[in-house]
Amino acid sequence: MGFMDSLKGMFSKGTEMAAEHEDEIQDGIDKAADMADEKTGGKYSDHIDTGAEKAKDVVEGLDGES
Repeated sequence: MGFMDSLKGMFSKGTEMAAEHEDEIQDGIDKAADMADEKTGGKYSDHIDTGAEKAKDVVEGLDGES
């Protein structure tokens, strides 16, 4: 097994694990966004919300069904 095969295998396993734990990951994204919003005093709320939604969309797409 070459380096690229090993790398592909690790990526595949990571994607599978992320898809299995989608709810927990999305909760983490929400918590991180809330913390960032709090630390910036709400100054960048729109940007933070947009970034969080995009990150959650990526997580949703990891299962291959979206």
